[in-house]
Amino acid sequence: MDSQGIICPKGKANTPSIMSDATALASNPARAAWAIQNLGVNPLFILLGSGASTTVFHVILKGGIVNDDGSGGMVSQEMGVVYTGIITIAGTSPRYTVTEI
Repeated sequence: MDSQGIICPKGKANTPSIMSDATALASNPARAAWAIQNLGVNPLFILLGSGASTTVFHVILKGGIVNDDGSGGMVSQEMGVVYTGIITIAGTSPRYTVTEI
């Protein structure tokens, strides 16, 4: 357990930043948890795999009212079997943040 009370048996969390590329997370067999939050105003399409598009996706995250207002949609896996493969995104002017532990 670290100083913040977080148990992370597989490593440390990444340093979050605002992202806009098509690969949200590269494949990582050591991934213990992950989360993606939409920081933009347009829908964000998430695919567990490569090749996300507005017609090929698993989840759509709603956009916020304005950029970075915290009201955009979020998806995560934090318990049970966690997907460790590549996660890609698509959308108009994608803007999001990713957490990986």
